[in-house]
Amino acid sequence: MNHPTPASGSRPLLIVDDDATFVRVLTRALTSRGFEVLTAGNADEARALSQRHQPRHCVLDLKLGEENGLRLIPELRELVPDVRILLLTGYASIATAVEAIKRGAHDYLAKPVDADAVVRALLEGDTVQQGEDEVIDAPEAPLALRRLEWEHIQRVLTECDGNISETARRLGMHRRTLQRKLSKHPVRERPTQGG
Repeated sequence: MNHPTPASGSRPLLIVDDDATFVRVLTRALTSRGFEVLTAGNADEARALSQRHQPRHCVLDLKLGEENGLRLIPELRELVPDVRILLLTGYASIATAVEAIKRGAHDYLAKPVDADAVVRALLEGDTVQQGEDEVIDAPEAPLALRRLEWEHIQRVLTECDGNISETARRLGMHRRTLQRKLSKHPVRERPTQGG
């Protein structure tokens, strides 16, 4: 398969994720596609590496231990104004995607994700300016009730800047109940493409 490749001598790509296995696999895959890859396991490392190396691209996980990747997006954009940020998450939600774009991410992918999808999201966006409608695929059919609940929880969690206690209070549920709901992956929508 013919992969788009970064320009030679280009600035590095930064992966910010606390899952060491995922980082190792993605680093190997992106290095084989011509990227110089730096990795950070937390927000502090990401800030330091961004300031020092001025990465052109950043693959950022939404959940960094107790930290929220959404909060890091504007900080990285301040350190490196032209960095292209791709937010990854295991908990796909329309509300989170919209918030990521508002904060300055260029694209958003749900895990599990393969290296080709990451490369496409990072490089094809360099030449094609996408609008929010193209980034977020709104479902055609009505969402299942559990999925609607998940979307609502994610929206309130985003409004509370990731604070579980405040989110639980606003939703009128016990903190442990909310944590249990958050630990479950949302109901997956049927894939729209074959595969």
